Amino acid sequence: MTEPDRAPSDDDPLLKEVRLRTRRELDWVKYGEPSVARRLSQIGVLGWIIVTPMLIGVFVGRWIDAKLGTGIFWTAPLLMLGVALGCWSAWKWMRSE
Repeated sequence: MTEPDRAPSDDDPLLKEVRLRTRRELDWVKYGEPSVARRLSQIGVLGWIIVTPMLIGVFVGRWIDAKLGTGIFWTAPLLMLGVALGCWSAWKWMRSE
């Protein structure tokens, strides 16, 4: 038996990707290639998106380590957590662009 024809739902991932690609293509036709300045600003934003959580993790970790006298016991894991959070945020931001 075959499944009856269904209308694609709005939460279908393939449909979302097709719509996103179509929107990007139409934007490219309408506005053309982004300028060098726009590309450089995107690189700068990406850098800050990654670095900011890392720095917060280091500062919070150093503060906790200073209060508890634990060396770098909290600094290292909070730094790694900041790296993971920054990379995840950058990936999400790039997917939305």
